[in-house]
Amino acid sequence: MDLVLGQFAKLFPEINLALGAGIMIFARFLGLMQFAPGFNRKEIPTIARLSFALIITVIVASVVKIPPVPEHTSIILCIMLNYMFGALIGYIVNCVIATITAGGDMINTQMGMSSAMVMDPTSKAQTSIVGNLFTLLGVIIFMQIGGLYWLIEAFIRSFGIFSMYGISMPIEKVVNMDYLILLTSNVFVVGMQIAAPVLLATLGQDIILGTISKTAPQINVFQMSFLFKPVLGSLILTWILPMLINVITDYISSFSNIF
Repeated sequence: MDLVLGQFAKLFPEINLALGAGIMIFARFLGLMQFAPGFNRKEIPTIARLSFALIITVIVASVVKIPPVPEHTSIILCIMLNYMFGALIGYIVNCVIATITAGGDMINTQMGMSSAMVMDPTSKAQTSIVGNLFTLLGVIIFMQIGGLYWLIEAFIRSFGIFSMYGISMPIEKVVNMDYLILLTSNVFVVGMQIAAPVLLATLGQDIILGTISKTAPQINVFQMSFLFKPVLGSLILTWILPMLINVITDYISSFSNIF
């Protein structure tokens, strides 16, 4: 088999070069799709994701400059490194959406809906209802403002940073540690800012119910809170949703320079 492949490479060098580059591009894009928002949704059929990855591979292979294959290069190692590099790009972008999800989880907990959890097929973990809603909202806004175009453009530019046949991944050129720390720290800080209106409203309700409990001990305030918290939280969330959309849009747009 090795002899046949070797003779094929000698007879058709251009085809062999294009096929090798296509495999590397395909592996890198699969890694990106594993984590990048919009691509990592399990609701998308696998055949559709693979078909789209194949189309992107053909387009990118005709755009980027294909380097010659270095001698004594392990193809398996190059495929694994390309997949990991694409996954790294997707993970950095996914940190932006994780911030919005964190805000939804805080709102869900404060509304007293911690027991209402659903299975998220994307993360393969139990997630809150409001957190899942905010995740979908963040992905929709990300796609609406052109995030997928930024992502594909960053994917094409990545071949100028890390060659498809490279064996040494330049992490310092890909990830600015200060910037990555800013992204991950925003998961709590910005998530708290998104959830602040509902948190303040439910906090005021707790103070009112605590006052009622002291002045009229015969009233079962604990049971009343199970009714009032979800209703008040839903009303506040419906009222501030247009403003939240603008806040989320500005937040995602502010990180467009990471692409």
